[in-house]
Amino acid sequence: MSHLDHASAPAARGLTRVTSAALGPYQSAIVRIGFAATWLFFLLREIPHRYELYGPRGPWSWDMAEQLIANNHAFTALMWSDSRGWFEAVYALAIVSSALLLLGWRTRTMSVLFMIGVLSLQNRSVFMGDGGDNVIHLMAIYLVLTRCGQVWSLDARRAARRTTTKAGPQAPPRDWVGPSLWSVLGVILLAVTVTDRLGGKLWMALLFWGLWIAQGLWWAVCRYRPHGQLRILLDVIANLVHNGALFVIMAEACLIYATAGWYKIQGSRWQDGTAVYYPLHLDYFSPWPFLSELLVANGTLLLLVTYITVITQVAFPFTLFNRRVKNVLLAVMMMEHAVIAVVLGLPFFSLAMIAADAVFLPTSFLKKAGERLSRVRERLLARTRLPRQRGGDEQPEQQAEPAEHARVGFTP
Repeated sequence: MSHLDHASAPAARGLTRVTSAALGPYQSAIVRIGFAATWLFFLLREIPHRYELYGPRGPWSWDMAEQLIANNHAFTALMWSDSRGWFEAVYALAIVSSALLLLGWRTRTMSVLFMIGVLSLQNRSVFMGDGGDNVIHLMAIYLVLTRCGQVWSLDARRAARRTTTKAGPQAPPRDWVGPSLWSVLGVILLAVTVTDRLGGKLWMALLFWGLWIAQGLWWAVCRYRPHGQLRILLDVIANLVHNGALFVIMAEACLIYATAGWYKIQGSRWQDGTAVYYPLHLDYFSPWPFLSELLVANGTLLLLVTYITVITQVAFPFTLFNRRVKNVLLAVMMMEHAVIAVVLGLPFFSLAMIAADAVFLPTSFLKKAGERLSRVRERLLARTRLPRQRGGDEQPEQQAEPAEHARVGFTP
């Protein structure tokens, strides 16, 4: 029995670890920030061309989109109405939800709205993208299942600044925004369900209603039974779902690189080292012609870039068990994507892939990067305060709210 107990100890420790905490808080936060920023920048850049990409002026007409969606059963809110006002509302929702998810404000709700915005626009015009849209499409779904607002978010900042009240040492302050937002979204979801805007897709209705009910249940338990068994059970379930989703994100990134690498090996142009040569001669992939000409003139460099790309993509999934080698290949892949963004003019594809790669960044590196950014922000704020103090402003500054250690309230 002692031998069996000793053998089962690692499994017990592993089970305790994945159920007691949401792993990778910094990795999930950087993935949230990366994909929200990528989609936000893309939407802002394409505002002048939004009608041609996803709206009524696009080459992919309303009738064509309707026929495709009837066959693949994809979700898109843009097919609920063909009016220009509705299109503008959905596009604005995509922008606002991306910005708020980037900041980490009500991340649970914003992740769902972010997913709705991504699916609505991309499924409306399926041929608009450069490869990075597919990655954003998948990650927008996975982010809904993660607890990606634990750090580097307004939610985390609000939780850290809650004050202790007379109701008890752990009584949370009143949160009117959370319940109001939850109620409004519930009314909208009810209207969508009653009017059958989901096209009779039962699984989709169950998904949205399940997410809505889960948020309400979480708030009720945190508000009235913060230390009960039900709260512990909900924490365990949330941790399991988060850790499973984070594992899927990592597996998805590995699958992307493994598939791309093994397909490249089968191509003759990649085998003889000339695959990178041909895109540099296309005007579409030459936003900076002098850079393309500089690379084309060096055949040895092109050969090395071609082979290094294939080797890195094929080998990366096998290096996850060796931290040092993994970090080196991760840095190489991120540098390659940065070069692709500049030389080939594919910034959003590169940003999407870098955001996916960020899930493998070491926690120590992310913490140090966050601390440095915090110091830079504090220095900038200090410099902005100096001119006001020198200007004779005698009014004392308001004291910061005392730090608190209250439990998390309603943050849908």
